[in-house]
Amino acid sequence: MSNLHAISFQDKNGAEKNLADYPAKAQLIVNVASKCGLTPQYTGLQALYEKYHAQGLEILAFPANEFLAQEPGSNEEIQNFCSVNYGVTFPVLQKIVVKGEGIHPLYQVLIAAHPEATKNADNAFEDRLKGAGLLTGEAHEIHWNFEKFLVDGNGEIVARFFPDITAEDERVVTAIEALL
Repeated sequence: MSNLHAISFQDKNGAEKNLADYPAKAQLIVNVASKCGLTPQYTGLQALYEKYHAQGLEILAFPANEFLAQEPGSNEEIQNFCSVNYGVTFPVLQKIVVKGEGIHPLYQVLIAAHPEATKNADNAFEDRLKGAGLLTGEAHEIHWNFEKFLVDGNGEIVARFFPDITAEDERVVTAIEALL
């Protein structure tokens, strides 16, 4: 088991947890937000969870408010939003910081271990963020809501996907299937 598994965070009820508390052959870790243009990705994440959870996939959603304050709600409001609007049944954990001052140790390790995200060839979403002055910080930092890290059962980070690469994307599905 890796050091990644030992980093604690809080579940939706505020209980201390770590990745080892969610044993799986594959863990997809996603920073999420309720008021983002990418929020409909919850639908694809839930479909992926329903299809592969029994085979060993765990999806862990970490609400974060670093990008245009698009996750302003309380933890209770976030849970309600995800359940009512998207029927989310995978773990949506307590809000954390994924970029900048106060960045959560889990994201420090994820980013350090896999500093570059797989992107779409056209870079359209990245170009839109740049054009709007919203792509800030260093190239290795989290770029926006719904960036995804894929972790294997040993706690090794095997892939990182740019926010506009959805859960249904062949690259995500193929990488998950390879671990299952």
